[in-house]
Formats: sequence, C-alpha cells, structure tokens
Amino acid sequence: MGNKKILVTGGTGFIGSHTVVELQQHGYDVVIIDNLSNSTIEVLDNIAKITGIVPVFEQFDLADADRTTDFLHRHSDISGIIHFAAFKAVGESMEKPLHYYRNNVQSLINLLEGMKNNGITNLVFSSSCTVYGQPDELPVTEKAPIKPAWSPYGNTKQMCEDILKFTTMAHPIHAIALRYFNPIGAHHTSLIGELPLGVPNNLVPFITQTAIGQRSCLSVFGNDYNTPDGTAVRDYIHVVDIAKAHVVAVERMLNGKCKLDLEIFNLGTGIGYSVMDVINAFEKVSGEKLNYKIVPRRPGDVEMVWADTRFANEELGWKAEKNVDEMMLAAWNWEKALAAKKI
Repeated sequence: MGNKKILVTGGTGFIGSHTVVELQQHGYDVVIIDNLSNSTIEVLDNIAKITGIVPVFEQFDLADADRTTDFLHRHSDISGIIHFAAFKAVGESMEKPLHYYRNNVQSLINLLEGMKNNGITNLVFSSSCTVYGQPDELPVTEKAPIKPAWSPYGNTKQMCEDILKFTTMAHPIHAIALRYFNPIGAHHTSLIGELPLGVPNNLVPFITQTAIGQRSCLSVFGNDYNTPDGTAVRDYIHVVDIAKAHVVAVERMLNGKCKLDLEIFNLGTGIGYSVMDVINAFEKVSGEKLNYKIVPRRPGDVEMVWADTRFANEELGWKAEKNVDEMMLAAWNWEKALAAKKI
C-alpha cells in the first residue's frame, strides 16, 4: 500500500486517539491537529506506547483560517482527513450556542477551503445521531428525516452535513459522514480512554468517576420518560468499534469505492440501553455499588434513540463487536488506571 498520510483533527481526544491507534496499526502515517481544549498532550505518549509510533502533532485551533490554510499547504500530500475536532456537549451548547457555532461550523469550512485549494479530496466527518432528534420510528435508518435540532450542538452537526452535501456537489471532494450513537469504553491497554477536562457531560465517565470517589453522586436526568424503566434510552457503542469504522471508511475512499459524493452511515450496535441498564452493567462488572440520585430531565435530551445498523454492516462491511458489559469494564479499568497514576 505504501504509507499514506492521514490527518486526524481532534486526534488527542477520546474517539480521535483510538482512531489514530487503529490507523497506525493499519500502516498509515498519521498527522494530528488538536487545540487541546478537551484533551492533554500526554495522549501522544500513550498512543506511542500502544503502537510504537509517535504521531506528528501540531497544536492550533482549526477555527483559525490562516493557521489551517498554512498547515494544509505544507501537508498537501495528505491522502485523507478524519475530522473529529468539535465541541460535543449537548448541555453546554444550550448555554453557549455561539461558542459551538463558531468552533464546529467554522472549523469545517476552513478545512474544506484548504482541501479545495490543495487538491485533497477525501474527508471522513464525525457526525452524530443527534441529527435525527427524537425519531418517529426506531431503530433509526440513515433515511430517517432530519428533525429540527434539540440543541445547538445537534444543529451544528446538521449544518456541517449540509455544508458537506453542497461542497461535494460543487468540488471534487468525497465525504463520508459517520453518525455515531453513544461511544463509551476505552482501549484494552487502559493507556487511552475518555478524559473529559472538568466535570464530565457524558454518562459513563460520570459513573466511573463517582465509583472511584472523584464525584460524590451520579445524577440520573429524569426517570419519567416513556421507556421501560423511565430513564432515557441510547445506543452505546465501544470506542474501539467506532475507531475501526473510520479505518474502513478511509480505505473505502482511497480504494475508490464510494458510490456518492457524500455517503452517510450510522455507527451503533442496534441495541437500546437505558441509563439504568448501563448503571446495572457497571455494578455487575465492577462489583461496585454506585451512589446515584434521580434529578429532573436536562433540556436538549431526547427520550429514546438507537440505530438500524444494517446499511453500515452491509455496505461498509463493518459491525460493532463489543457488548455493554465489555464497554463498562473497559471504562472502569481506564478509570482505575487514571487513579493509580495519581497516587
């Protein structure tokens, strides 16, 4: 194959770092851009411990058009880009909408402009099941209607997909948008995992931080949903399964197998787990009793969503392999590894 160069934006983040590992293990040369707004530079060393290779790294903000233009001019030999870099907390986006629009939308525009000007033609975009809002039918297929967004975060993903649709029509750029459901877990080495700076916005790091004693109590947002146990239902997927899908998507592009200028795939397991299901799985695999309390619902949260994964399974040739117990055990082992470093 020869070592093709792939740019991973947000490559020191949760999903980004696991994808860098998978790419390196498949023989790609990886370059990372990250502004470290929600990750740490130590991630690079831990990637190197897993793969034996330190990725090339530049620290800057992709919303800075001049820096982005300069970078892509210097790295015009890039074969493809995987674009993770974005703010991703639903609740925070309700409080800081402009923060989200500037970062998430402007960074994509800058990247596409740089791709167009430097002959870079392949982009894998980190999208989200939030584009579906509260779907009319479950499980959700890729053909489900895009509903009005429930949060600025979800709206930025919808806008970015629209930008990709029209840009790929106008210019010789191919894009694959991967709509993730809820990535959790950590690498089996416990060298990389989810490391939110400050108070976590996602369920699983809050569970593990509560169990380790870093947080006093887990808040369960709402138990009055129209679901089997009253708590919200999501499709949780292991982060390594998500990372592997990105390698498959990159290879699909590089091998000229894309059937449309913009292709869209759901990445999930196809199984809906409630918040209580996840808590129960954690307690089972960890042997820890979790301190939690029921609090009112959060604005922006949908009631139930899980994926129809058949299109990704058949067309991409990718399938999630790990179950919720494996995901929770990996997340717990990662949290314990973090705690051991602090002692």
